[in-house]
Amino acid sequence: MEIIESHIVPAIDTKVRLQEYAVGIFKMLPSKSGLKKAIKKEQIRLNGKIAETSDWIEEHQRIDYIQKDEKQLKVFQLKLEVIFEDDHLAVINKPAGYPTSGNYFKTIEQALPFNLEPSTLPDALPYPIPVHRLDNPTSGLLIVAKTKSAQLKLHQDFEDKKIQKTYLALVTGETPLEDSIHTKIEDKEAATTYKKLKSFQHKAFIFSLVEVAPKTGRTHQIRVHLASSGFPIVGDKLYGSGENPFSKKGLYLAAIGLEFYHPIHKTLLKLYLEFPSKFRKAVS
Repeated sequence: MEIIESHIVPAIDTKVRLQEYAVGIFKMLPSKSGLKKAIKKEQIRLNGKIAETSDWIEEHQRIDYIQKDEKQLKVFQLKLEVIFEDDHLAVINKPAGYPTSGNYFKTIEQALPFNLEPSTLPDALPYPIPVHRLDNPTSGLLIVAKTKSAQLKLHQDFEDKKIQKTYLALVTGETPLEDSIHTKIEDKEAATTYKKLKSFQHKAFIFSLVEVAPKTGRTHQIRVHLASSGFPIVGDKLYGSGENPFSKKGLYLAAIGLEFYHPIHKTLLKLYLEFPSKFRKAVS
């Protein structure tokens, strides 16, 4: 266990709980959501004991933000395409067929140390950690944090919807030129927009190539929204028939674009993949 930051409570006039008092007292935890996550992960100590959001704050108490000892990560030697990398973060091109993370060996997270340089900064994470997920069958751009400060800021930017993602999907049917879908997923608001790039016929069926922009980040959101609109993604066995008449098998969904501000330098990053060959062969 390593103490990252400490705070001694000064004289206070009003009775207040930890979840309210501790917002902003640590440089590394600037937001309320970041604080809640740290408390949930038992990374906040109150006078040396594991803190809870409901704890009352008193004068002269010591509040510590700690880094818990991490288990040694087994490295999966899978070669990944690195699109961008510096000491704070990286963006890689995730291949289809691998989970982003989880209780498995062959995950993208386990492969990151094999592909990325360790950060030399004081708040470097024990190993690079993805800050969002792509489904197992989905390929494309994935943001990875290499420092704690970058990780926290990127999580906050996702929560504030400041990170724009663009996907490419091949669906069954003739879609409208563009559409906006607003339906709840697991009782949470979800919004997706798309525009049609091309429609074509293949083996007596009509297919559409669409560029998709999710405005929220619900589980399987794009797959659910397109399927519920009558345009399931080709190769989707969970929300569609799973049928795929094209030469390349698997799910025809790829994260091809990212636009976001660097969490530390504040420069705008615009990262885009070339048209994936799998899609190019299908529509040609």
